[in-house]
Amino acid sequence: MLYIFDMGGVVTTTAAVERRICGILGISEDDFMRICGCTKGSASYGRPAEKAEYNPDCYDLLTMCSDGIITSKEFWHIFSERSGVAVKTDWWHWLFHPVRNEETVRLIKELKDGGNRVVCGTNTMDSHYMNHIERGDYAFFDQTYASCLMGVSKPNPEFWRLILTAENVPPEQAVFIDDKQSNCDAASALGITSFRFESAQKLREQLEL
Repeated sequence: MLYIFDMGGVVTTTAAVERRICGILGISEDDFMRICGCTKGSASYGRPAEKAEYNPDCYDLLTMCSDGIITSKEFWHIFSERSGVAVKTDWWHWLFHPVRNEETVRLIKELKDGGNRVVCGTNTMDSHYMNHIERGDYAFFDQTYASCLMGVSKPNPEFWRLILTAENVPPEQAVFIDDKQSNCDAASALGITSFRFESAQKLREQLEL
């Protein structure tokens, strides 16, 4: 069986840094999202061409980072041009300090010891990807599928299709775990058994381990 685990919110805490970035830059969170081109105050993950109302020519920078269309360095260059605030530091990298969920890690190791293949399927940008590599968070997996390297983010169905193709596994032989219901719903629509992560103990019960 193939098990696909999300990273943030499952193996580690989400460690959102937007609020701290806004404090450092001296702007509101609403303005930060507006400058990023995010509609309704959040990224459109999976739909990078979705445009913000305030500027029809602006794309969602967060989704473009997640899809690997731009790097974090390019994000800050564009952000600086749009906002008029010169940002020389990659705050995505230096403020990102997630905490590992050791119970989830133990569960992953048990699944692997049982002869299963366990991979990570994560929406991430290059800065956070490097953070996780530095911390060894991907070392527990047989393979890591990072959106910024794949060119596609959850909940776009192509995210899971790419993983299934690479792993040469049909949907009915795959299990997906994520903390976002929208991602679980998208995977389920492809025939992948999906569980919304609440806790390692709850997941253990759901997987009957």
